[in-house]
Amino acid sequence: MEFCLDLSHHRWARANDPRQATEWTLETVAAADRAGLHSVWLSEDPDGWDAIAVAAAAAVRTERIRIGTGVTNPFLRHPVQIAMAIATLDRLSSGRAFLGLGRGQPEFYAHGLGIPVRRPLTAVRETVELLRQWWRPPHRATLAGTHFVVHDWPLSITPLQRPVPIYLAALGPKARQLAAELADGILIADFASEPFLAAILPELRAQLAAAGRDPNRFAVFVRTNLVLTDNPEPALEERKLAFALLATLPGMSQQVIVPGFDVERLVAELRQLLRIEEQLQAGRPWHDIRRAADPDRIRQLVPTELIAQLCLIGPADQLRARLARLAAIGVTHVFVRALPEPDPAAYRTLVETLVSAPARPES
Repeated sequence: MEFCLDLSHHRWARANDPRQATEWTLETVAAADRAGLHSVWLSEDPDGWDAIAVAAAAAVRTERIRIGTGVTNPFLRHPVQIAMAIATLDRLSSGRAFLGLGRGQPEFYAHGLGIPVRRPLTAVRETVELLRQWWRPPHRATLAGTHFVVHDWPLSITPLQRPVPIYLAALGPKARQLAAELADGILIADFASEPFLAAILPELRAQLAAAGRDPNRFAVFVRTNLVLTDNPEPALEERKLAFALLATLPGMSQQVIVPGFDVERLVAELRQLLRIEEQLQAGRPWHDIRRAADPDRIRQLVPTELIAQLCLIGPADQLRARLARLAAIGVTHVFVRALPEPDPAAYRTLVETLVSAPARPES
């Protein structure tokens, strides 16, 4: 199992000193690079930063860590823009770029930005088909698609890697099937429970085998936001707001399978509290939904023990046991939350602590 770093624009949005926030981000990626982490994933939403620009700045400060989007989509970026941007990033990073790709939140684009959104998974499929053409010789693409019609269009700047890895953000069965057919790996959203992963990963391996692909060469990334701590309560409380914002989006609670909790009722209460349907239909972005939330009320509604079962937050022996269980069911990469200071030694210690004296999965 390998460890990845998850970064978003939120620190920049809250910063009193923009220069300091920018430097912290770049130094954090450099620290993760020197510590030996596998990759850094830079989130991209239509109300945040430009992930490719940040990745390009980080590329020239690093030597081995893989750098990419976590994730972008074909409504925010046309496929040719994705092809050019990732090829450029791959050159700047000497062959370390990857693409994290998903369907995005359709309501943001359709209702907030006036971008037509229909059959989003078809748009993702067509994007991957175009990228594969542009990134391999002769670097020309043609497609008569539903979303994209491209007529023998060439690219003169191409990646160093052949091929550039494409990882699809996928939760539902159709998205997972698409990942098994076309992608190099899958990214599973935050707050995915062990029972959910244990249910879907054998099916995913079967789909890969049926497609003539080697399941052992397919990466399974899980956005765990791991925190190593002997005092988990504050971190668990902090995660409740993120849980409420994510789980209330259409289809995003399906990964929250935790015996003993009425997740359906909880999500319905949170959706009502956040007025999520109204916000989405009005085309409101993350920025507005987050600011309208009542964190105190959310913390009261969301059980701490539920978050504890959904998040990798806790002491070393507990986390080692949980990581062993995840590895046993097929997870290959997990995400750690960025440390407060960009200290390579601290990241190395974190990884060494988690991989030393590996625990056997609990029965």
